[in-house]
Amino acid sequence: MEKKELIIFLDCGDTIIDEGTEIRDQHDVVVKADVIPGADTMVKTLFEKGYRLVLVADGLAQSFKNMLTDHGLYDYFEAMIYSENIKELKPSPRMFKAAIGAIDLSEKDFDRVVMVGNNLRRDIKGANLLGIKNVFMDWAPRYTKTPADEKEQPTYTIHEPMELIELAEKLNEELSLRKSTI
Repeated sequence: MEKKELIIFLDCGDTIIDEGTEIRDQHDVVVKADVIPGADTMVKTLFEKGYRLVLVADGLAQSFKNMLTDHGLYDYFEAMIYSENIKELKPSPRMFKAAIGAIDLSEKDFDRVVMVGNNLRRDIKGANLLGIKNVFMDWAPRYTKTPADEKEQPTYTIHEPMELIELAEKLNEELSLRKSTI
């Protein structure tokens, strides 16, 4: 299968996993959590359609391994960037730059990336600071849905995971058309 032009960076909490269902051990590692309805199908479908998926998430590496393995999603990601390893939290540019580097691309490829997340202050602002298109998934009630300023203004907003598939196809088509006219 041919890889798509568009590269998708995905947050995990309240983007794939329902943070409200997390069960943590004494070391604050998530040992179990439910997937958001449709998020597992979203990840698998995007992968099957040829999208490169990179997890860009704040938290402990073992938490993500536990949650994503439990739901059969771990192997769909080409790379995983965790704040625990980077020693920074989003919106730090280091998180996004590490993700680009992990898949052997450079900052000139930012125009091919879309960051999908649930947190305006971290995911959307972090992407905007680097000129990366972004998608705010406003599924969860835990965080504000109102941008504090223009840096938190999402490029796109979706309400549930499955909406990302159609949007990704549209964005990939736009990228392919732009590339063919260069």
